Amino acid sequence: MNLPNKLTMLRLILVPFYVFFLLMTMIPHHYLIALLIFAVAAYTDHLDGKIARKHNLITDFGKFADPLADKIMIFSALACFIQLGLTGALVLIITAAREFAVTSVRLVAADKGKVVAANIWGKLKTVSQIVAVLVVMLLQYINELSAMGIISFANPDGVSFWFGVAGEVLLWISVVFTLISGVIYIYQNFEFIKNAK
Repeated sequence: MNLPNKLTMLRLILVPFYVFFLLMTMIPHHYLIALLIFAVAAYTDHLDGKIARKHNLITDFGKFADPLADKIMIFSALACFIQLGLTGALVLIITAAREFAVTSVRLVAADKGKVVAANIWGKLKTVSQIVAVLVVMLLQYINELSAMGIISFANPDGVSFWFGVAGEVLLWISVVFTLISGVIYIYQNFEFIKNAK
């Protein structure tokens, strides 16, 4: 197994760890720990692709496992946010529907011998999702510090409310990029859907 594939596997291994800390609200600084683990996992996503392209280490396993690891990483974070009351199920449902639709198009195209490569919209989608997840965790960590009395605000309830709004807005911005990129992928590869048997 080459280095990019090892980094992809590391990303998958890190998922249960940040999920554990994200949901273990009784552990002090749990948002910070989850944020740091998620940030490392997200960085491996950037690093594995960069190394694979630079050193020509692109493999069939990597083509399959890398996007799968990305989806598991994001879906897990969104599912945790739903459990914690930080967002609604619709964010996860739309994101998952887009991913399944695009994956289906890719599978049909692969059956016809064509590789559907990632485009700029797909990259923007991934970056917007990662940024949204990181910022939500950061804002919740600031709330946690406030609740612990480590930092103080004149109106902590107001700050907490607006942090929640900001996080939700960022998540919905990522949903917009998710939908746009999905529509573009399907439009650009509609020939494979039209001719599918």
